[in-house]
Amino acid sequence: MELIQTIVSFLVALLILVSIHEFGHFYVARRCGVKVHRFSIGFGKVLWSWRDKQGTEYALAALPLGGYVKMLDEREGEVAPEERHMAFNNKTVWQRIAIVAAGPLANFLLAILLFWGLLLQGQRDLIPVIDNVAPGSIAAQAGLEKGQEIVAIDGQLTPTWQALNKALLNRLGETGTISFKVSYPDSSFNYESEAQLVDWLRESMDPDPVAGLGIALYLPKIPPIIGEVVAASPAEKAGLKTGDKILQVDELTITDWQTWVEYVRKRPGSALQVSLERDAQVIEVTLVPELVADRGEHLGRVGVGVKAYTLPEDMIRTYEYSVAGAFVAGVNKTWETSGFVLLSVKKLILGEISTKNLSGPITIAKVAGSSAEGGLRSFIGFVALLSVFLAVFNLLPIPVLDGGHLFYYLIEVIKRKPVSDKVQMLGYQVGLFLVISLSVLALYNDIMRL
Repeated sequence: MELIQTIVSFLVALLILVSIHEFGHFYVARRCGVKVHRFSIGFGKVLWSWRDKQGTEYALAALPLGGYVKMLDEREGEVAPEERHMAFNNKTVWQRIAIVAAGPLANFLLAILLFWGLLLQGQRDLIPVIDNVAPGSIAAQAGLEKGQEIVAIDGQLTPTWQALNKALLNRLGETGTISFKVSYPDSSFNYESEAQLVDWLRESMDPDPVAGLGIALYLPKIPPIIGEVVAASPAEKAGLKTGDKILQVDELTITDWQTWVEYVRKRPGSALQVSLERDAQVIEVTLVPELVADRGEHLGRVGVGVKAYTLPEDMIRTYEYSVAGAFVAGVNKTWETSGFVLLSVKKLILGEISTKNLSGPITIAKVAGSSAEGGLRSFIGFVALLSVFLAVFNLLPIPVLDGGHLFYYLIEVIKRKPVSDKVQMLGYQVGLFLVISLSVLALYNDIMRL
């Protein structure tokens, strides 16, 4: 069931993003007077299609990993004399630029609208308060202490966990000074300090920037009360029920859910003696965690979920937006995300972050599935982020991508004549090699993560 949800979530996200991207090309092409032969979602064998009055075929193809808009073009075949004015290659360079740029711009617009819709509902996130500082860590060098709130990193405000992670991700792979601004509870004073980064987390796969500083952020202890028992799991077979409170496992007293999870994960296949409180009575059961594989590790799992727990309001920062304010915040979030993607590309090229962090369709599908599990809001946020990634990637000046076409057209604007077919063909071959190489590397990383 989980696999089906992952696949369906991935395909839904892909269908939305590809449709919007290709519609951008299609809409502007039509406005510029270009004849469109086909608007296709997917590649390969056509499963379903229909034609409009202008002769455009709308198709759904068998391989749903992309799409395309096929336009009338003299470079791809004979064009009747009476239709030459409708051929893409006969349009002005500015019209061609508009048509090509419309796909990525449509993805940017989609991201803005999705972020806008999410922000209209307000925003809530945890306040980044330090719970623990590892000795000898970067945070320890900066003199950070338990109980402090991290107010800013390098002058960038970090009012929430998300903002803190975003600020730290910008420093991945770097060498240099990192500055902190912190405050104590119930104090209006801020304290500033610095530490040194040296190739920070450069070789890490899926780096955790907060842990990379040597910090654990504060979370209240979640009560060890069972909120869900998975059918046919070791927990159900042992007789565990919703509402049971875990008191003890073997000789260890359980005071919070995380302690319970960590104990179980380390003991696959071991018989655990568990004490439970149920209806004011103590019950003893024997529980054997099943063995599961996670990123190369063998871990124990019993098939229970924690009872929903509400965090204290004083740990959460809440933001409310007007209609206009939410739109501006959506534009800013799209802009910031685009900048982060470009910065990551630069760091990949310079070797400041590992190519192990490149992700392909398998990882994207897994994230799509997990975001769908988190609810509609989580899934919409994922689609918005992926829309920005798709837009920025397509604008990179690599031939075969939209950005490569735009690069050629800008040269045409400057030189006042098109780039020669020979140069364009050579560029497309190089671009195709780069894209295929990156795709293979990303897929390899996906498989290694599995």
